[in-house]
Amino acid sequence: MPKGKTPADSLAGQLLVAMPQMADARFERSVIYLCAHSAEGALGLVINRPFRKLSFADLLEQLEIERGPDARPISVLAGGPVEEGRGFVLHSDDYLRDDTLKVEGGFALTATIEILKAMARGDGPARSILALGYSGWGPGQLEREITENGWLNVPADPNLVFDAALDTKWERALAKLRVTPASLSGAAGRA
Repeated sequence: MPKGKTPADSLAGQLLVAMPQMADARFERSVIYLCAHSAEGALGLVINRPFRKLSFADLLEQLEIERGPDARPISVLAGGPVEEGRGFVLHSDDYLRDDTLKVEGGFALTATIEILKAMARGDGPARSILALGYSGWGPGQLEREITENGWLNVPADPNLVFDAALDTKWERALAKLRVTPASLSGAAGRA
């Protein structure tokens, strides 16, 4: 672990909120749920961008998974620019299997076809979103981007994370910090 970094410094289970001046258009006005964060890097899912090319029903059809009458509607999101063909289900921790990553605050992440089958039957997790692709950072990269004023972080709120109103998540995440986009400066401060 880098000098001065402890497990308590991990941002896993938090939301990253893009600053208004985010230079990378792929992350402009993004809200990212950070699933893992350690000295080796970080992995997160964008939770406010719809994946317009495919619905959950379309995905089930492609995978030849029968949708049962109790299946709930699931949002399919564009989780990030890495491995866009790979699916990740961010969900409530009431559904835990051997290959589920439990994250702080009642969240979990599962990336298997078994969870999709359970969701299609209607007996998967109580709350979930499906993301295709993910956002990833190498060692020290996320910390550098935060220092360079690219991201803010805020504790994750399940109601915000799982809410289907994607177009207002960025503003609502900023509001949790009691800031507005107009009040944020693009200049990084130095003490």
